[in-house]
Amino acid sequence: MKFLSLQPFVPSGSDFERSKQLFSALGFNISFETPGYAGFEKDGCRFILQHYDVPDFAQNFMITVGVENASEFRSEMIEKKLPERFGIRIGEVTQQPYGKEVNIIDIAGVCWHFVE
Repeated sequence: MKFLSLQPFVPSGSDFERSKQLFSALGFNISFETPGYAGFEKDGCRFILQHYDVPDFAQNFMITVGVENASEFRSEMIEKKLPERFGIRIGEVTQQPYGKEVNIIDIAGVCWHFVE
């Protein structure tokens, strides 16, 4: 059996609307919305934002997203002033065994690894 896709359900934290705004600012487009859920996608990468607020879960949840250039991605997010606008954390670009990465801790506390 061939697997066709993977779409994690990502917790939004307490402010579902603000989390939707953050992911739109990151470059994702909303593909659908229903009460408590919003589908996001960009360039074939998809996830479902769920209005779910359990900090212990969110702070132990991580996602990896492949990007063409980690440094350019980080610069773009800093230029958009995402940390100031949304209270998120953006790490420095680091070299890992699996590639260059920049981490973003989103509103809920989820760690997103953007990896080149």
